[in-house]
Amino acid sequence: MAERTFSIIKPDATRRNLTGKVNTVIENAGLRIVAQRRIQMSRAQAEKFYEIHKERPFFGELVEFMISEPVVVQVLEGDNAVARYREVMGATNPANADEGTIRKLYAESVGENSVHGSDSAENAALEIVQFFKPEDIVG
Repeated sequence: MAERTFSIIKPDATRRNLTGKVNTVIENAGLRIVAQRRIQMSRAQAEKFYEIHKERPFFGELVEFMISEPVVVQVLEGDNAVARYREVMGATNPANADEGTIRKLYAESVGENSVHGSDSAENAALEIVQFFKPEDIVG
């Protein structure tokens, strides 16, 4: 059975009009985009989404960044979707990312690294329901 994961195309990428290019990399990696919405994330949404980092020094900066421009939230589906998408995204630091990965191609820095992807199937399920209803996902 196909697995699902959650993706966010972050403000640095939407600002530069890279949604289509990022989607091409995702689809070329064998993942299907089964739900997608461009939204302006609210401060409350960003704080809830990143609450795991609340005690970290970069939390405030991260929230400000995520609400600075629209983002594209997505549900991706495919075999081993969580691991596959993490591979396709590349290392958090674009300087360390493999050639052809989203972050190597498009990220501007460690902080403005173009995409978020779930780190586990459990977190993917929790993240998806923050932004999508079951009927939004057409698989």
